[in-house]
Formats: sequence, C-alpha cells, structure tokens
Amino acid sequence: MNNKELIESGNACLGIEFGSTRIKAVLINENYEPVANGSYTWENSLENGIWTYPLSQIHEGLQACYKDLKNDVKTKYDVKLTKFKCAGISAMMHGYLAFDKNENLLVPFRTWRNTITGEASEKLSKLFNFPVPERWSISHLYQAILNKEEHVAQIQNVYTLAAYIHYMLTGEKVIGVGDASGMFPIELSGDKTNAFYNEKMVKEFEKLPEVSKFNFKLSSLFPKVLVAGENAGMLTEKGAAFLDPEGDLEKGIPFCPPEGDAGTGMAATNSVNPKTGNISAGTSVFSMVVLEKDLKNVYPGIIDIVTTPDGYPVAMVHCNNCTGEHNYWMNFFKEIIDTMCPDNKIEIGKYYDTLITESLKADKDCGGLLAYNYLSGETITGFTSGRPLFVRAENAKLTVANFMRTQMFASLGSLRAGMNILYDKENVPVQSMTGAGGYFKTEAGLKYMAAAMKTSVSAMETAGEGGPWGMAVLAAYSSGKKGLKLGDFLEKEVFKNCKKTTSNPDKALEESFNIFFERYMKGLAIEKAAVDNI
Repeated sequence: MNNKELIESGNACLGIEFGSTRIKAVLINENYEPVANGSYTWENSLENGIWTYPLSQIHEGLQACYKDLKNDVKTKYDVKLTKFKCAGISAMMHGYLAFDKNENLLVPFRTWRNTITGEASEKLSKLFNFPVPERWSISHLYQAILNKEEHVAQIQNVYTLAAYIHYMLTGEKVIGVGDASGMFPIELSGDKTNAFYNEKMVKEFEKLPEVSKFNFKLSSLFPKVLVAGENAGMLTEKGAAFLDPEGDLEKGIPFCPPEGDAGTGMAATNSVNPKTGNISAGTSVFSMVVLEKDLKNVYPGIIDIVTTPDGYPVAMVHCNNCTGEHNYWMNFFKEIIDTMCPDNKIEIGKYYDTLITESLKADKDCGGLLAYNYLSGETITGFTSGRPLFVRAENAKLTVANFMRTQMFASLGSLRAGMNILYDKENVPVQSMTGAGGYFKTEAGLKYMAAAMKTSVSAMETAGEGGPWGMAVLAAYSSGKKGLKLGDFLEKEVFKNCKKTTSNPDKALEESFNIFFERYMKGLAIEKAAVDNI
C-alpha cells in the first residue's frame, strides 16, 4: 500500500524523541522510511545553578511537536492522523525527575547536563567498583540524600524524561534497558531475555546508613526494566487526550519500551552487535562501542558502561559539549550577514554547508587557533563548569577556513580524550563506526570525525533523522520482530538496502587533528583559569 493508505489504516510506526534543542517526531512506513515529521524547538535554562526544562514546557513541547506532525501528514497526504501500528518515546538520558505520591514534581527537572553530583558519583563508583557518572539518576538521588534536601522524604517515583512521558501516555511505569542503564547499573538474566537493576549493587546502596533510614526500594522507586521488543503498554484515553488535545487520536495504540537517546542512536546506526560502534554528535556528543568482554579497569568520569536496547554491554564516552558553541558562532555570523544585507535570501542549509566546507582549505595547524566549546562542565577533562573560549597567539592566521576547522575540531576534543582510553589502554576492537546527528550533515563533518576517531566512519542516508527515526524503528521491531533478535532485525530488515557514505581516515586530516589535539590538551590550563576567574 502507498503511504497515504498506510497512515489511514494505522499501520505506520511513530517515534518521538526529546533532544536537547528539539523535540522531534518521525512517522515511518513498512519499509522503515520516514514519511512525515514534526518538531518543536526549545532550549534548557540555568536556574539557581541547575540546568532544567520546566515541566510545563515538556508538556507543551510534546503537544506542539505532535501537532506539527499532524499538520505535515495533512499537508502531504490529506489524512487525519488517528492511530499507529506502534509508538515509542525516547529522550536525552539520565537526569532526575522526582515525584511524590500525588504525582507532584518535587524539584525542577535536573538534566544530564548538570555536574553537581560529584560527591555521590565518586562514592557510588567506589562502592560498586563500577563507573557511576554524575549525570546518572542514582547519582542525583544519592546527592540529594547527602545534601539532606527536604524533598527526599516525599519521593515516590523517580523517572528519566522518556520514562516519565511514557507513563503519562500509557500509565505504565516501565523503561527500556538502554535508558535504565543510565539510571543504575544493569544485569541480564542467564538466558538474556530479561534485564533488571544489578541486585548486588541495589542491596549495597539500600544498606548505606544515610539511605536506609528512608526505606527506599529501588525496585519500586525506579521504573521496571524491559528489553527491546517487549510490550510496554497501550495508549490510554487520558494519554491520547494529553498527546493530542484536538481529540483525533485513538486510545489502545501499543507502545514499545521507552528508550534513551543512546539506545535510539544505536538502533539508528545499526550498531547493536559486538565490535560495532556509533557516534551521536549534536549539542552533546557520545560514542559507543559494543563490547565482546568487560573492560579490564574502571574509568569513572571517562568511560561509562551502558547497554544496547536488548541489554548487551556498551562502553560509552559521553561529552556534554559538542556543536552548541559552534552554532552560536554560526548564528553570530548569520546575524552579521542579515544586518549588512537585509534582503539576503541565503538558505540556512547552504549557509552551513558553505562555511563548513571552507574549513577543508584550512592550514594544517589551523593557523595556530584554539577553541573550547565548554558551555557547561566536561567531566572527561576535569571541569564541573565551563567557559566557551576562542584563543589565538598574536601571530596566528585568523581566516574563515582556520576558524571553522578549529570549531569543528574543538567539538571533538573531549571525545578523543575519552576514546584514547579504549584504544590505548583497553585495546578494544572496533570494526565499524556509524554516525548520526547534525555534525554529520556535511561531508567535512564525516571527514573530521574519521580523522579524530582514527577509524572509518559511515553516515547513513537516515543520519539526519537520528534518534526519533531510531525510536520509530524500535517501535516497528516491537510490533513485528519476526522472531529475530534485534541485531538481526536491523541487519536483515531495516538496513538491508540502506545507502551510506563512508569516510576513511585521511592522513593529512589525521595529522591536522593531532596537532590541534595536542594544543587542546596543553591549553586546558587556559580553560581552568577562565572557569576559576570569570
């Protein structure tokens, strides 16, 4: 059937993802192709030292995104959107949404971007002998306990953003294993068909004197863990009215387990099998390599251990900052153009492509320029808060090409610092890396990533869709996995005819990045001085 008939009959699958700067919805057909899109632009805010999004904006943003999707369907197919075959919710991982027994939010949403749980992270990492990053939900909960925050005694439920939205829509307090692995360490059952929070570590946490007085049971405090393909509930009448206040959406639509953006990135890049890897590069950047065996050592604050959507261990290097500062500069230059030429009609995509492509003409040493993209703290390089910087010597060559390459390289500096651990200390094999996110929308971005990662990097034709498309694919898997494991489903069904562009490391660009990276690591003292004094 054609796309119009597919949508009318309710056989399309929906994925919605809450990203850092946009909430995006993607509707896919039976060939896993995007057929309609919706979006809502938003931005986090720093309130009383906490990076957050207001709960009201979370609700309004979801509804606005869905309405935009409905309008796209109406425009393209003249169809009223009323039902789907299956749907799924994804969001930026980690963070802290704590509610009382009456479902009141106790404190503003604390996002992954906050670096305010250092004490909890350090203590839990030592207790478990397992890396527990600052952004994990358990770190936020434990830090609140250590800080003796009044709200702790009232906590009934703690969610990630994806799990919270899923609960609002279905009434089911569940979470996909990939997203859950950003709340608390995970283990699989012997037959690898079920996942749950690591029992030994749960008991160790609950026995801590400062924790035990609250009688917390993480099994009830946190959502129940599900693996990819499991039924995660149905859209309720209340949930349908919440998502679509216009009243067109029908109840009873199946939902797959809600996932984090790491899991949807793996699905969107066909990177769930051992020795495969992927990189999601946008406002933040993280790389993930599916492991054949556990790492020999623990690297708190540098290497995290999360899981694929079907529960297999993944070494994750997560950096809080990527293209955010670069985008501020791009907007600044665009404002100059618009001020000087008010009638300018330049298309924004062409504008980005032109300037970023110009960076390929840069000098090998980027003209001696240096930049730090630290809009917030960066744990990998030892910063709990950040200051975006652009630095140059008096004899540096300040050209557009050099400036643009410096910004592109700066977006990958902390990522490379983390990946060096996997390459040099753990000898982790990587057969392939696949990219998704805005960084890969230009050929130059793909070339720079290959140079920085020292391996071939591919971008699929769906790279621009990223997480919401990956979430829609996970929804499709839940509704029709055909007896296949997730990795086989992706390989044999979703990506069998997928076109991709691969960039092998270019020797000259590798050398250019290495020169920049050496300068970047030496210059961290400049960043520290800025953080300490500005």
